[in-house]
Amino acid sequence: MKISSCLSINPVLVLLLVLLSGATACQAQTEQTKSAVYSAKTPAPGGTGKVYMGREIARVIGTGGGGWLDRSTRQEEENSLRAIDNMMLQPKSVVADIGAGTGFYTFKVAERVPEGKVYAVELQDAFINTLKKRKQELKAANVEVVKGGIKSINLPDASLDLAFMVDVYHELEYPQEMLQAIYKALKPGGKLLLLEYKAEDPDINIRELHKMSVAQVRKELEANGFILYKQVDALPIQHFLMLEKK
Repeated sequence: MKISSCLSINPVLVLLLVLLSGATACQAQTEQTKSAVYSAKTPAPGGTGKVYMGREIARVIGTGGGGWLDRSTRQEEENSLRAIDNMMLQPKSVVADIGAGTGFYTFKVAERVPEGKVYAVELQDAFINTLKKRKQELKAANVEVVKGGIKSINLPDASLDLAFMVDVYHELEYPQEMLQAIYKALKPGGKLLLLEYKAEDPDINIRELHKMSVAQVRKELEANGFILYKQVDALPIQHFLMLEKK
């Protein structure tokens, strides 16, 4: 008896095996593509060693830096009120302060949107507790404190008129994933504002990895579906770059 005559080949089973094999290969290729988004290097001072589109991601400033965020000279140094004036806020605007920290911007913005809402999105628990305490002290009913993730802001799709990050973007551990999450959370025509210390100015006394150039911001944001909508050059030490989802 020939061996071949003992085998019963089920064509449906063969097709299923082929499809599963193709799916596994496709999944592996997708995972490889994702991992290729980021590369690694020897960390520079203040850096993580993780690189995105040619830029080393900076280490996160922990909750020990809360005093720096609330320093008495901040308004004079950065002119935060001018930045807020240029946010194009309306009374009913729905806004997210991503990486809200101690709420230095959160509660100022909340005053400008009395019929709207401000989501104070924060990852670090100590800052979350501070935000909740300040919300109670200031009786800011239109502020909602949200626990964010390293890849998500945990807000509903198409819910925001404006999302902003103040000296935060350069520290995001997963910038591509976060930009995609923000993109989904913005309404059609929604805006994303980045305030970042000017890398082009060597006289600004901030660590290099905690500064960004206009060119680098545009490179990364445009690769993720955003286009430059408004640039304000009147701030003393920060870029004001407002982008719109395509």
